[in-house]
Amino acid sequence: SRAARSIALPQRQSTMSGAGAVVVADQNKTAFQKQDTIFLGAKRVLQKKVGKKDLRYVKSVGLGIKTPKEASEMSYVDKKCPFTGNVTIRGRLLSGTVKTTKMDRTIIIRRDYLHYIRKYHRYEKRHKTLPAHCSPCFRVQPGDQVLVGQCRPLSKTVRFNVIKIIKKAVGSTKAFTKF
Repeated sequence: SRAARSIALPQRQSTMSGAGAVVVADQNKTAFQKQDTIFLGAKRVLQKKVGKKDLRYVKSVGLGIKTPKEASEMSYVDKKCPFTGNVTIRGRLLSGTVKTTKMDRTIIIRRDYLHYIRKYHRYEKRHKTLPAHCSPCFRVQPGDQVLVGQCRPLSKTVRFNVIKIIKKAVGSTKAFTKF
């Protein structure tokens, strides 16, 4: 049966054996994980000595956002990551509070705002939730303040990508907070 079969996957894949091994990616999926922009053919490894930095594709998203050092140091493969994948940040930049991190590489952001009621000359509290892709280079928890940038549609509902953590949450996240 399908449930009885288990596939043993190696945690890390290297291109060379021995002391000079170069870590390619965390192999925790059934398909081989590799960056599309990097060629892992044997000829390149045999021709010259390849360093760890040569086998990692990292780019800057621009807009004054610094590329996190985790994006270049970690060995994750994420084609939807704005720093190591095929996604460009364009359009709006929004900030909000992380509400849930229960999905795989996707978070829900809550954006609070005040809506003016003309009849009563007062404001009422409102909020919107926004799903956003969160790259493995960011370690976010509920309550963190994040900056997200608009990108092409990544799925049916996701149109934004986390590009910066503004402020980490302090203490308990379930406590009452002032709007």
